Order: sequence, then structure tokens, then C-alpha cells
Amino acid sequence: MADQTRGDASTTRHGVADDLMLLLFSPASGTIAGENTLFYVLAGAVLTDLALEGAVRADDLGVRGTVVTAEGDTAPDDEILRTMWTYISEKPRGVQTVLAAIGPQLRSPVLDRLVERGDLRRTRGKALGFIPTETLELGDTGRREQLVAAVRATLVDGAEPTARTATLAALLSASGALPTLHPEIPWSTPVATRAKELERGDFAADAAAAAVTRTMTAVIVNAMIVAGVTSAR
Repeated sequence: MADQTRGDASTTRHGVADDLMLLLFSPASGTIAGENTLFYVLAGAVLTDLALEGAVRADDLGVRGTVVTAEGDTAPDDEILRTMWTYISEKPRGVQTVLAAIGPQLRSPVLDRLVERGDLRRTRGKALGFIPTETLELGDTGRREQLVAAVRATLVDGAEPTARTATLAALLSASGALPTLHPEIPWSTPVATRAKELERGDFAADAAAAAVTRTMTAVIVNAMIVAGVTSAR
């Protein structure tokens, strides 16, 4: 039975993690790239989203490493952001601790939102009459095409990205999944070089939000490297 129900206004927000999973989805195979480390990458996207919202900040404590601290007294309305913000609000925590604690909870709710919005279509059934199966197909919202175009313009055409697009490209690169988007985003040495620059937070940061996001992106990518997420690249 096809699961294609569109969500109401409470599920229509496009989170960074939502867009990242949509980019990682392959329409040709119906699979999501990088499943083995997906939890870590999605958690990094949620943490960056919180930074974009001004809900967290990163503090370099020197030999103690970098910790993230919740900003403000009100939890975000978005349920996925709220879960991570609440965890961080209990006390400042190391970035790796946050990613490892929250990441394993994210795949299902993020995928559900993509289906509810119609970005993806999900068909559930049973193999041999009792083994649950799930088939994913690209929806007709055009969201993934827009995201691919924005990342391609940044990496291939040299366009100056928004903070959000820069974050998506950086996390795709850090996850090791960027080459899987070829030929939608042609893979080449210049593309790889530009993606590595974005991993380091090397993009324009004129606006305060962009500056915060640039710092958080670099912090998250570094945590992924330390955790071995990017070691297989």
C-alpha cells in the first residue's frame, strides 16, 4: 500500500537534515547513500540547523575541546530540533557526544517527513507473505531537483552559496557520499577541492547567521573526522 499522505503545516518545514537526506536519496536505485554513517551526518545537519536558528553556539575550550551550548530559554517548535536542543540545554556537551546521542534517533522521523511532504513516495508491503518491505521513489515536489541545482552551482559553477547550501555541500563531502551524485553533480578534482574548502567553513560570512554556521560546519566536520566517519574516503 502506498504511503503518500502530505503533512499539514507542522510538517512542512524543510530542515537541513531533511534536505540532506533528500540529496542522499538516489532516484535510480531507490536507496539512501551512506547508510552506515547516516546517523552521524543527519545529526550534524540538525546541529547546524540549530546554529542557523541561533539556538546553539560552539565554544572552543582549548584542551577540553569544543562544546555546544543551548541559547535562549525556549525550545524550538520543530520536534527534531527540539529533541537535540533539549539534550544540549541540560548542560554544555561535546560535539561528538551530541552527534552520537541524537543521531541514531533521526533516520525514521526525517524519512517520515519527506514522505509526508511528498518529496519521497514510500510503498510498504511484505515479501514471502510476512517479511516487511519498503520501497522508496522520488516524489513530484521538485524539491530534490532544486537542491541538486543549488549544490551543483556552488561546486561546479563557482556560485557563492548561501550558508544553508554551503552546509549541505560540506556535509555531503564529509560523509563521503558526494561522488555518488555523479553525474547530477559531475565529480572532478576541482569539485572535490571546493567541497573540502566548504568543509573547513570557507565561504562568505557577511551575515551573522552565516558566520555562526561557518564555524559550526567546520566544528561538525572536524568531529566527524575524529570519529572516523570520513576515514573511508
